[in-house]
Amino acid sequence: MAAFVFMPTGEPVNPTSGVSDESISGGSDELISEDSAELVAAVGTHGGEPETGFNPITGWGYNREPLVQSTLFKKDSNGSLIHDLATNYSVSDDGLTWTVNIRNDVKFHDGVPLTARDVAFTFNTAANSSGVDISVLKNAVALDNYTVEFKLNDPQATFIHKLAVLGIVPEHAYDETYGDNPIGSGPYRFVQWNKGQQAIFEANPDYYGQKPYFKKLTLLFMQSDTAFAAAKSGQVDLAEIPSSYANEKVDGMKIVSLNSIDARGITFPMQPDTGRKTENGYSIGNNVTSDPVIRKALNIGIDRQALINGALNGQGEEEFTGVDKLPFGNKEAIFEDGNVDEAGKILADSGWKDTDGDGILEKNGLKAEFTLLYPSNAQDRQALAVALSEEARKLGINIKVEGKSWDEIDTLAHSTPVIFGFGSLDPTDLYLKYYSKSYDPSSYNNVIMYNNSVVDNYLRTAITSVDQDTANKNWQLAAWDGTTGFSEKGDATWLWLASIDYLYIMDEDLDIGIPKIQPHGADIFGNILEWNRTANKTAIQ
Repeated sequence: MAAFVFMPTGEPVNPTSGVSDESISGGSDELISEDSAELVAAVGTHGGEPETGFNPITGWGYNREPLVQSTLFKKDSNGSLIHDLATNYSVSDDGLTWTVNIRNDVKFHDGVPLTARDVAFTFNTAANSSGVDISVLKNAVALDNYTVEFKLNDPQATFIHKLAVLGIVPEHAYDETYGDNPIGSGPYRFVQWNKGQQAIFEANPDYYGQKPYFKKLTLLFMQSDTAFAAAKSGQVDLAEIPSSYANEKVDGMKIVSLNSIDARGITFPMQPDTGRKTENGYSIGNNVTSDPVIRKALNIGIDRQALINGALNGQGEEEFTGVDKLPFGNKEAIFEDGNVDEAGKILADSGWKDTDGDGILEKNGLKAEFTLLYPSNAQDRQALAVALSEEARKLGINIKVEGKSWDEIDTLAHSTPVIFGFGSLDPTDLYLKYYSKSYDPSSYNNVIMYNNSVVDNYLRTAITSVDQDTANKNWQLAAWDGTTGFSEKGDATWLWLASIDYLYIMDEDLDIGIPKIQPHGADIFGNILEWNRTANKTAIQ
């Protein structure tokens, strides 16, 4: 088949027992057919074709394996940091200065050596762009060819995660057209991009790390239904597919389901509607979701597993805090859901009653109803929104579901609940969601306008702490400390529903090793350097 791969985010964990590196890299060419070392992948549901091209500074590969570019650090299959370009790093006592040493044996695809100047240029350029969020960076300076110093505006210990997600671009070859013809130092070189159709990459023969088995990757930009049809007809080796196809059978192919930390949750605007507007003139506040009783009733009354079984065809896991599976998640904040009776009681005790017999509760003339928005191109979110509306009806709460473009959602998110997707190994996401001063009317940072001084204190302690145990403890306390927190047991700020599974159909002989933890947007190719074909492995053993 042709070759194609797209949007990776992980790293190899070395599942190569009994197989030499030479064999995996294609060293024994007589045993590896040219076709077997090519990969065609249809991936478009999550991530999809990059609008601004393969440019890390405008978002390409952020939180995923960028293929073309290298990063300073990577994360292994357990989510632990490992070196890529970086060889070591240090942090000043005040947490404001980070010094990173890099390898001295790396070249860009055009043969020019990669130095600390390129690293500093990449981060400084990204900090002044809107494509990625590294606003904490004051500036980066190359101290010598292989040492770069980062000065921060705020002592954020989580800055280490930024060093693992931004691909390094060459200062000498960067301009406004870079995304259309990128040069990097990663495991694959860019070959061509037929916009709206495909992108092609080939293995970098000068790559400093483990050489990939697949010498050519072809990424086909397809929607999920089309991708599944392409897999059935034998046109692709790998396709990302929707959960509705989980039980399909295709000769010569297998379906693989990958767990993720990609959680789906619903924002609850926490301010009442008093007529306030954002600086852009968008309405702020919602009189229904600003009532904590409504928020708590929905959290404990809906049956998350029923939502997963129905809307996601069983492809997901219950989610209660948005970070249940992560080291900084608080298990004490998890609660029993599906308790319709208890939800009904707290609603009734607070004065929410159905006085006109229409099945919808009222209080002081206000109906217990609101609109829930989802991005109109997201099938899983639409399905979850519709299923949630049905569950909420059992509680006497009427949720009106509407699909909108992101441009429309931008104008409504401060006053209307939205079903979002989040999932990162970087706890900075928690800080941006719940820290009161992170509110930004031009972004989704603390879009609910949450303000709890106790939670703020935990979040600041966590993000500035260089001790990981102390940081994790404070992230957890921010969710629930026994008295307050952002979780349902405290202020019930969000309605978290499920972490989704990512579903792929692929050739039976395709061995994808041990995939990395799947973040929001998926990272199927995060460990592409480990991939092989089982027929080839058998032949060369």
